[in-house]
Amino acid sequence: MKHYDLVVIGAGSGNVLVGPEFAEWRTAVVEQDRFGGTCLNRGCIPSKMFVVAADAATGVGAAARLGVHARLDHVDWPAIRDRVFGRIDPLHESAVRYRRDTGTDVYTEPARFVAPRVLEVGGETITADTMVVATGSRPVVPPIPGLSDVAFHTSDTIMRIDGVPESLVVIGGGFIAAELGHVFGAFGSRVTIVQQGPRLLMAEDEQVSQRFTEIVAQRHRLLLGHRAQAVEARPGGVAVQVAADGGTGPTETVEAAALLVATGRRSNADLLDATAGGLDLDEHGHIAADASFRTSVPGVWTLGDATNHFQLKHRANAEVRVVRHNILHPDDLITASAAPVPHAVFADPQIASVGLTEQEARARGIRHVVSVRDYADTAYGWALEDTTSFVKLLADPRERLLLGAHVIGPMAATLIQPLLQALACGQTVDRIARDVVYIHPALTEVVEQALLAL
Repeated sequence: MKHYDLVVIGAGSGNVLVGPEFAEWRTAVVEQDRFGGTCLNRGCIPSKMFVVAADAATGVGAAARLGVHARLDHVDWPAIRDRVFGRIDPLHESAVRYRRDTGTDVYTEPARFVAPRVLEVGGETITADTMVVATGSRPVVPPIPGLSDVAFHTSDTIMRIDGVPESLVVIGGGFIAAELGHVFGAFGSRVTIVQQGPRLLMAEDEQVSQRFTEIVAQRHRLLLGHRAQAVEARPGGVAVQVAADGGTGPTETVEAAALLVATGRRSNADLLDATAGGLDLDEHGHIAADASFRTSVPGVWTLGDATNHFQLKHRANAEVRVVRHNILHPDDLITASAAPVPHAVFADPQIASVGLTEQEARARGIRHVVSVRDYADTAYGWALEDTTSFVKLLADPRERLLLGAHVIGPMAATLIQPLLQALACGQTVDRIARDVVYIHPALTEVVEQALLAL
């Protein structure tokens, strides 16, 4: 049995926790898969690299509105894929080597708790005074009859396939469906999205979700309000039986060369036998923790997808900073920022959002005023010939503070940044609208105009 001062379980965001501050500690990192976690290996980073290529492909045809007439001759999928993973895959070995060279033990076998602060890893038992559970999440595979008998993909696997499928059925209508539907549609797949709700991206502001759905419906076949009832193999692909009206209406069969299941993600805490380690779980299977990320077991901390419901790398990175501080300063605990957590969807169009949606504000009875400004109202919007994008802001009319910000259109994830800062720093609408000089004719003028209207 080996004993450590610190053991980190999970080498996604958890891997960066072990810094120079722990040079005098005996440390270990446990990771049964690949260092870098979901984000680096099969999530946000590779998918965005694919999205950039997809944007280039769709930009060829879209340029006609600017008077530039071009043709897309060929999409070299192996070259696109190999550019992505040729850069990403070597990072695992280099990360493991770095950890070992700098004095941290690395375990690459599956781990499970056998008692509080006691792990069984590949036939060994290890203990620690301090443990951090950062085991991430995995795709949800719904109990659809026949699904286990067919070859299907999740976001974990589809980016590594050998070729672009002629047709693709996507079950789900969230982030993954939006982004990977864009990627494969841009590269030539006929995409059908099966979504139980009435719109795609249902968690977004309703006005944004509706606009996004209208745009995507012009490119892909959308079966909204449909539930996948059964799946079976067919020559050259799969067949998905779907039913309208949320599963109670008429049925039809959709055939495709490939199937992507994009119905969400779940915490990996169960794979760790967290309860055997004395850890409490919430009703969704996440490890329960307080605002400082302490678990129910003294000395055990948690962060990232294992505990939170955001499933966002930037949130996990912020939590790493909090947990590192708290481990090193147990008498001076801090918590994560109370500012709303932003997110972006790198589809076409791009979406970025932070804070309350209008429907949330109404449902909670929160006083608010709304401003919506189209890209088309700005000079750069004219340059883009944009007719569908907009910025939407919500604010408290008495406090004059932003409550929420939502952007749909080119560079949305960048345009929202000054609004994030305003929310986090408590800056009034008046201040960020009038005390800041916005570059003309940059696209940021749409943010300025939305603020002035607000």
